Amino acid sequence: MIMRKLLIPLQGDFIAPRFDLATEILIVRFEDGEILGEPRTIIMERPSDEGLCQMIVEENITDLVCGGIEELHYNFLAWKKVAIHDAVIGSWQDAVKKVLSGNLESGTILPSSVNSVLTL
Repeated sequence: MIMRKLLIPLQGDFIAPRFDLATEILIVRFEDGEILGEPRTIIMERPSDEGLCQMIVEENITDLVCGGIEELHYNFLAWKKVAIHDAVIGSWQDAVKKVLSGNLESGTILPSSVNSVLTL
């Protein structure tokens, strides 16, 4: 199988609610459901939707998991053949597990995020 690269905009331990406001980015390389090497975290100087789109293209990202994303950026990344899972709520760890197993869909609310809200 082909090596793929997943990008997730972060807010702490969770998927950032908005693609265009994230300053912390996680990149995970994977193949056949297994992580390759160490995931990388990148801190951006400031939030930038254009900068994030440029990073996705330059890093040859194949998969994106995010919260909200503007239609313009969604369409651009889809045109660049990035597999986009948007409107996802939850921890980035749970999202990575779902991507590796091939079971993440757009609009998913990951169970651990429901539990953390219930325990507040």
